[in-house]
Amino acid sequence: MDQVLIRELLRAVESGRPVVLATVVSTSRSVPRHAGSKMLVFADRSTKGSIGGGEMEARVVEESLAALTDSRPRLIDYQLIDPTQGDPGVCGGEVRIYLEPHMPTPTMYVLGCGHVGRAVIDLAHWMGFRVVAFDDRPDQADATSLPHADAVYSGSLSDALAQDPPSEESHVVLVTRNVALDLELLPLILDSKARSIGVMGSARRWQTTRQALVERGVPEALLGRVRSPIGVELKAETPEEIAVSILAEVVALRRGAL
Repeated sequence: MDQVLIRELLRAVESGRPVVLATVVSTSRSVPRHAGSKMLVFADRSTKGSIGGGEMEARVVEESLAALTDSRPRLIDYQLIDPTQGDPGVCGGEVRIYLEPHMPTPTMYVLGCGHVGRAVIDLAHWMGFRVVAFDDRPDQADATSLPHADAVYSGSLSDALAQDPPSEESHVVLVTRNVALDLELLPLILDSKARSIGVMGSARRWQTTRQALVERGVPEALLGRVRSPIGVELKAETPEEIAVSILAEVVALRRGAL
């Protein structure tokens, strides 16, 4: 059974599907399953395998979903003695379970390859993101000058997204040169599966952009997805400092700090 689960785990990782491997690492006295028992928990709450069933397993599913949210492994301990005291069972023993999240490589979409965009691309690459770069200007979206971008697109963002659509593990950063371009690009990305969408610029710039999008009929619910001004407040000035600010916010989102 373990070999079947490991093969299923590998398939999930290769296909970019988030999954948690739950393993019973130690037990004492009477428990449903022995140490080494495994179960996979997916983001849609579906499972493969079993580490004991019942209320304990239901709690492990909830803990696994939390592990997928912050991408952090954890050890959890259960006493299976007295349900009236909140225990998830009456077997009479204790069990320790290790939850190991396996997350797909996150993707950073950088829309705008000017000075700040290039700094974001370089830092995101260094931090382990897959980086997709886009600029409407072919001379800026040049793969040879963007060595840390895994994919580079220019011209039509619609065409780029059709070839490389954002997933739930994607973050989109707009660091464009003006409001007019934001107005052109944002409607194409707002309804995507991206985990976050951030726009660089002042609060006033975003107010102007937002109002124009409302007047064009963009739903409020979609506009509510946008984080702007993007970035943790660091009093950043240089492109590199701004990139640090932007990536700090993305990390905070990924780790559940925001």
